[in-house]
Amino acid sequence: MKLFGDIYRGKRVLVTGHTGFKGSWLVLWLQELGAEVTGIALAPEAHPNHWELLNLAINDRRIDIREPLPLEQALEESQPEIIFHLAAQPLVRRAYKAPLETWTTNVIGTANLLEACRGLAALRAIIAITTDKCYENREWPWGYRENDRLGGHDPYSASKAGAELVAASYRSAFFNTFSSPLLATARAGNVIGGGDWSEDRLIPDLIRTHGADSSLEIRSPLATRPWQHVLESLSGYLVLGQKLLAGDIAFAEAWNFGPDIEGNRTVVDVLEKMRRQWPSLKWHLTENTQPHESMRLHLDSTKARTILRWQPVWDLDTTLVKTAEWYRSWLETKTIISREQLGTYIADAIRAKYEWARP
Repeated sequence: MKLFGDIYRGKRVLVTGHTGFKGSWLVLWLQELGAEVTGIALAPEAHPNHWELLNLAINDRRIDIREPLPLEQALEESQPEIIFHLAAQPLVRRAYKAPLETWTTNVIGTANLLEACRGLAALRAIIAITTDKCYENREWPWGYRENDRLGGHDPYSASKAGAELVAASYRSAFFNTFSSPLLATARAGNVIGGGDWSEDRLIPDLIRTHGADSSLEIRSPLATRPWQHVLESLSGYLVLGQKLLAGDIAFAEAWNFGPDIEGNRTVVDVLEKMRRQWPSLKWHLTENTQPHESMRLHLDSTKARTILRWQPVWDLDTTLVKTAEWYRSWLETKTIISREQLGTYIADAIRAKYEWARP
């Protein structure tokens, strides 16, 4: 698979958070690209989980990024050329229950990783993955751009804004010489797709209740989010990594990777579209008081589209069709179709003549 200029073939790549939803899909893609992958993460909490179902053979290290010494040792041993940092506490509602875990993982963990990167002779690029929720949410009807103010009402959003500030500080204070690795951050929308069993996420919760023959309780039916397939965000990260590995310092910045405007839909819109694929899915509105969550969120990805030449491959309808197909395949036959869906995504990008998909 000669994509992204074939730049990942034979590269030593470190992925933190590889046992998570996005991390496991990223490792699958990197292996298809010919990379030598090391993973650093905790054991997955959900069972089943996408990482164990994929059963990929990599250098799998179980390390808590809040512990600096084991982390530093793992980086010294693996000597990565590029790092994709996805390890995080990624759930908004869990952050309300465990704010210190969220802050220490997302902020101190990121600082531990970047500190361990100092002095790694082979390291050329670092991409720290944060979130679309790192912006100070003002309930604007337009998308947030990379130069908009960071912030966060809830502990998760604020911790991810903090991770952005840590990355910006390390880029300015330590990774500022000709021989330093290039450091960028990436902010994606609400990623969905097969293999996600996280708690308090719309699609996984919907699938769980369907398997239990019950109805999903919906908190905020009119909340608007930028929905996108997990492979869309990953293609953005890989394009960005390609530019950083090429040594262009102009790309060592923050980047948004979000869907087209039609992908910015309400929760109930997404549920109705899912039910078209799966008529037996059921949900109802909750009557209980819920923690604060933003009602309107949208990313402006103009910068990535014009400068990186990145753009989404699948629209929202296709994304939901692929998501439903994945879970139905698993529930009905226990068949994992991740590799097949990755192949379809790449083939669609090639047909569309996207720059990164030129074999």
